[in-house]
Amino acid sequence: MLYIVLLLVLAALGLLVPALTTSQHVWAWLSVGASGAAAFVLVLDWWLRRRSTDDQPAAPTAVRTTAVGATTPDLDHQASPDDQDKQDQGGTDTPISPDQGIEPPEEDTDAADLLIVTDLTTEVHVLDERPRYHLTTCTWLASRTTLALPIDEARQLGFTPCATCHPDNTLAEAHRTSARP
Repeated sequence: MLYIVLLLVLAALGLLVPALTTSQHVWAWLSVGASGAAAFVLVLDWWLRRRSTDDQPAAPTAVRTTAVGATTPDLDHQASPDDQDKQDQGGTDTPISPDQGIEPPEEDTDAADLLIVTDLTTEVHVLDERPRYHLTTCTWLASRTTLALPIDEARQLGFTPCATCHPDNTLAEAHRTSARP
């Protein structure tokens, strides 16, 4: 579609030259028409791309277990009837494998936990070309080769916490526990 827009813009410029060199207004109107057609094709392309992303199915809702043990829905996704059945039966979602090409959602880190985590140097694990950092015990990692980084460095590099293993919540809670007498 963008090639069509480029051709229409070039045609408009080509028609503008005779409109400026001659006294005939028809060339100017043809140039305006080609420019309008290019604008229409751009809007049509935008609308089609927007519509195709709206038609994609949403990911199922993940159930997150907090440190207290209560389960709360992960509000980043829409719920399906199967997810509700799993939640009613006390089950959890099957872990998402990195081989599926689907990233786990980002952990919603509490502000108090974030203040603690930014000063820690505890090692977390990252996968090359993936945006999340994980605990060693994360089920999403499976048997993939990981790179260990201090959590403060991982955050500085732009990695975000995994919602499957909750590294920020877990490490902040461990730090609070070890700081108590």
